[in-house]
Amino acid sequence: MADEIRAEMVANVWKVVAGVGDTVEDGDTLVILESMKMEIPVIAESDGTVSRLAVNEGDVVQEGDLIAVIN
Repeated sequence: MADEIRAEMVANVWKVVAGVGDTVEDGDTLVILESMKMEIPVIAESDGTVSRLAVNEGDVVQEGDLIAVIN
């Protein structure tokens, strides 16, 4: 079953750490967001492979926007 990772707040995508096809484990950082000069890591919530990355560095995400899908 696919695990969708979504933004929890409005933020800028500061750095993309994982890429499509990367194997990740629960707790690995996928993307780092920046909001109000704070860096917020977006972490994988399960083990698997990144099958989709819906953001690029410099993008602005809104609360609920899809960031990544892990299968």
